[in-house]
Amino acid sequence: MASIFSRIIAGEIPCYKVAENEQFFAFLDINPLAKGHTLVVPKLERDYIFDLDDKMLQDYILFAKKVAAAIMQVIPCQRVGLAVIGLDVPHAHIHLVPLNTANDINFAKPKLSFTSEEMQLISDAIHDKVIL
Repeated sequence: MASIFSRIIAGEIPCYKVAENEQFFAFLDINPLAKGHTLVVPKLERDYIFDLDDKMLQDYILFAKKVAAAIMQVIPCQRVGLAVIGLDVPHAHIHLVPLNTANDINFAKPKLSFTSEEMQLISDAIHDKVIL
């Protein structure tokens, strides 16, 4: 059965897409820790990030780096943090979270909520800055 992320990639479930290439897909987290919180996933469905072969893992990190650079241009923050947890969805995924304090990437804190219009504006702004 396809993961929710595979269904998003396939267009079966709507998302706020930030970037895409042949191998990877990035979209805003709908339960963000911060404005601009983005998920980056491989199109190849693998449960665990370290099950990816070395070349794909390298390409994955480089793709995420480009998305993080775009987030930094759009969202006022000191850094973009990277987290890999992977317990909730059985599909490898990287969280890119804009940071101003170490607590900004605390997954136990309450999630933020933005209107669909705000999410679309954020997604479009980041998308326009991604250089693949």
